Parts: sequence; structure tokens; C-alpha cells
Amino acid sequence: MAIALAIAGCGSGGGAGAAGPASATPAATSPDASGTGGASLTRTTGPARAASPAGSHAPSFWFGTDSWPVPVDGHGPYTTVRLGGAYGGYVGMAGNWARWQSCRTGNFLAWSSANSQQADVNYTKYGKGIGTGVYWYMGGPGVDPRWNGTAAEASAWGAKQAAAALADAAHDHVTYPVLFLDIEMPGIAPAPDNGWTDVYTSACSGQVRGHVTPALARAEFNGFDNYLTAHSRFKAGVYSDAVTWAAIFGTGSASRIPHTYEWTYEPETANLAAAPRGWCLKGDGGCAQFFGGVTGRSGYAVMWQWSGGGGVRNPIGDFDQIDAGPIR
Repeated sequence: MAIALAIAGCGSGGGAGAAGPASATPAATSPDASGTGGASLTRTTGPARAASPAGSHAPSFWFGTDSWPVPVDGHGPYTTVRLGGAYGGYVGMAGNWARWQSCRTGNFLAWSSANSQQADVNYTKYGKGIGTGVYWYMGGPGVDPRWNGTAAEASAWGAKQAAAALADAAHDHVTYPVLFLDIEMPGIAPAPDNGWTDVYTSACSGQVRGHVTPALARAEFNGFDNYLTAHSRFKAGVYSDAVTWAAIFGTGSASRIPHTYEWTYEPETANLAAAPRGWCLKGDGGCAQFFGGVTGRSGYAVMWQWSGGGGVRNPIGDFDQIDAGPIR
């Protein structure tokens, strides 16, 4: 994916170390410091993580990767290339709306079986990281073949994509309990906005005939979320960034998702030496920025793609900061 994520707040703790996740202490200068620092969180060995007390969240982190293959060091336990420490997890594309709709363009599948296997070994055998997570590259209401401008149809389109995502994820060994909706506007065919702001004459045509409102975009989001939670053990999460989110959902009630797990990709850097400590890049690179009412203090801020996606490339691939804390 253009594939990236952000979380508001600055931490001064360490990145993931070989013995487990390192805790982060928020910087006093941050307007949205993430948590109160200090304690590392206990990890479970099953596919779902334990609940945490409401309002109590001291983040600790793993380094991980996503999407396209990235070299990983070692033979088990595996370590994160160039960054050191345990390889803390892999998040790959379970499916893609354009592929599902048989479009001739934009039908890629960003998946690495090797990285998934390496993350799973670290998780199941050595108790390190989150194992494998997945996301669905989502098409908005504007690429729905049955588009009619109603909230009911937008919701149904979201539910159909959730069903497709679950069917695709069933072929992967998924250990992470959040399935992410990848909501972005990639600027590529067949729909540069993935159907989130424009309506197309057909799913793969690339010909615009109308526009999508924030209310219809939210109806689709809700349809996906409701179907996913009713038909699986997964909880819904979102991969996006603050600017894209506002362009699609506005800044009103349709944009508010304070109780949805988030994976952001802003800010990013090509400099791997600036790998984050907590929710902030080393030096002056900035801190992760969440959206829709989620901040770094929230237990719903769970991942940050800090290098490799969103057009900010490095020589290796996509790197993520993963919160090791529990999923509610």
C-alpha cells in the first residue's frame, strides 16, 4: 500500500530489543504525549491479546514490517534487519478490491509468505512480537458496481468487502486480532482515489460520473465493521493518515472513530538511523499522528508505518512501530 500510519504523541523510550518490547516514556514537550511511560506489557501466546483496564495504557513496542518482502536476520529467533532487536511482526495484504473485482490495473497483492512465517516463528516459539496481521485494500462507495447513492447500498458494499477479506484471510496464518481496512487514495488506476471521493461508471472504468459524500463513506465503513465483528473473532482497525481521513470523511461526526484501532503512516522518514523511540522519530523527525479522535494516549493507537510507505522510500522496505499492548 502507499501503506503508512501515525500516532499523536512523543515517547523517549527505546525501540524493541532482543529480549522483548521496550517501554516508552513520553517527552514533556509533546502536546499529546503517549501514556505515562515505564512498565512493559505482558504478551499472550494466543491469537488474541488480553484486555487492559480502561484509561490505563503505558506503551511498549516491537519493530516489524509490512506488505512486500523485507530481509530478516537470523534463523529463529529472527531479528529486524538494520534495526536490531527481535522481529516483532508482519502485516500483509489479505486482499485488494481491484483484484476481487477483476480489474486489469491496480490488482496487486502485497504479501510475503517468508516474512509471515518468520514473524509467526518468533511469536509462537519464542514469545516475541505479534506474529502475522492482515489488511484489506478497500474500495470506497464510488467503485461499487451496484452504486445507487444510498447509505444502505454503501453499507452493503462494505459488508461484501468484509466477507471477501475474511475469505482471503482464512488462507493466511493470522495471529493478530485486528483486521485493518486500508483506506487511502493511491493515485493509480483504475481509481486514483479508490472510489472514496469520486463515483465511477463501473468498478474498473476510471471514468468519473459523480461524487461520494462523507456520510456515504462512513456508511460503508460501518457496514464493513459490523459484518467483520458479527462474523469473526477480528476487531476492525484502520490504516490511513490524518490528511487522507479528513479528505474522505470530513471533520464532522462521520470522521469520528475514537474506539477503532489505528495504524498510521505520518510522519515518515527514509533515514533508518532515525528509527523511533516510542511514538517519535529520533532527532527532529516528528511524532506519529493519529486521526478521527484517536491520540497516542489511547489504547486504540496500535501501529505506525514510519518508513517505506507513502512514497518515503528506504533501501529495504516498509518498517513499522508496533504497540505491544493488549487489544481490548
